[in-house]
Amino acid sequence: MDSAAAITPESFNFFVLFMKADWVVKLVMLGLGAASLWSWTVILDKTFRFSSLTRDANRFEDDVASGKSLEDVAAAAGERPRHALPRMLQGALREWRDARNKGLATDTQAAFLIQRIDRVLDAAIARENARLEDGLGSLAIVATASPFVGLFGTVWGIMNAFQSIAIQKNTSLAIVAPSIAQALFATAIGLIAAIPAYIAYNKFSTDAAKYAGRLEGFADDLSTAIQRRLAERT
Repeated sequence: MDSAAAITPESFNFFVLFMKADWVVKLVMLGLGAASLWSWTVILDKTFRFSSLTRDANRFEDDVASGKSLEDVAAAAGERPRHALPRMLQGALREWRDARNKGLATDTQAAFLIQRIDRVLDAAIARENARLEDGLGSLAIVATASPFVGLFGTVWGIMNAFQSIAIQKNTSLAIVAPSIAQALFATAIGLIAAIPAYIAYNKFSTDAAKYAGRLEGFADDLSTAIQRRLAERT
């Protein structure tokens, strides 16, 4: 009866559950909390980054479509643009100028020029994709591992609950309820960490794939523009 009287609604407060939990369950909770904070850091960083990339890409593509020459658009982007699209444009024009200065007397030289430009563009796209996907792996780990880590904390807590029953020789719910609540709290924290990470991973993976397709489309348009220039010279 004393144990039952000691059980109050405050006994199931999150802070109280954490403080009274077994040290293993505490470690599980702290680890899951740190994983959740890390995943939210990645989520916020990716949210702002993709928003900025989309805004800059729209602005740059509007400049390209405005009728300005590619050289003017590339010069307006500055010497070291942060965005991948102007870097791709500058790299392609650099190869074009070098080949033009050396002379493009044959079709073979023109074909080699197109191949070099394609390699430059592909390398730029690969570097940008790697930069965009940085951090997504940690989201995937948090999304997949957190529920299992939380489940481990739950199993450990339930084991302690049964141990309390054996020691006190009392099957009253008041005896085992706190331990079970602590155990389930570990599972709840695991889900709190996993669900946002899972949603964010899928969203950002889709965004990265769409942006990669956008870069590839721009690379195709740029290669076509260079080929058009070569045709006009011949």
